[in-house]
Amino acid sequence: MSAPQSVSESALGLTQSELHLLRHHTQVLAQRSHQGGGMADRGRGTSRQSQPSSRAASAASSQSVPGRIVLDPHSLQNLYLHLDNVLRTIQRRIEQLEDATEQSVSASRDRAGNMVRDADSEIQRMRRILAEIDALEQEFEKIKRVRDKVKQLRNNVDVLNDRLDRSRPSGHSSGTRPRR
Repeated sequence: MSAPQSVSESALGLTQSELHLLRHHTQVLAQRSHQGGGMADRGRGTSRQSQPSSRAASAASSQSVPGRIVLDPHSLQNLYLHLDNVLRTIQRRIEQLEDATEQSVSASRDRAGNMVRDADSEIQRMRRILAEIDALEQEFEKIKRVRDKVKQLRNNVDVLNDRLDRSRPSGHSSGTRPRR
């Protein structure tokens, strides 16, 4: 049996974390092959030619050399299909999260819109209350000035009344009571 063709992992131009992912998924694929799982969705029929033999998969995984990727067409095809499935799964999850994000943003926007409307309503209410307070304060000041004028007039009337009482002879009363 000839030695399988392989390439150094460093020749792939992948980062350390990408190489770690490649090794991990290669191991996952080898474990599935040993357990008879094979590829679940390869887009082909179920004939014997589309299923890799467990002996070939076992041989490929046992022939792998640390730090090298085996260039067996069957292994590479299975790895490609596996990674394609992983990408589809990730893409579906991204779409689910984007939908959830959109729903959350929409709900937040609705709540914020309601809060803005409520705040606008309360601001208008406060403006009406402040305008009413201003009007009442102006009315208060007017009434206070009128009251002060009335008090001043009453004092003037009392002073005039006292003068009249003093200017009359003592036996004559005007019939009015003194004010307090």
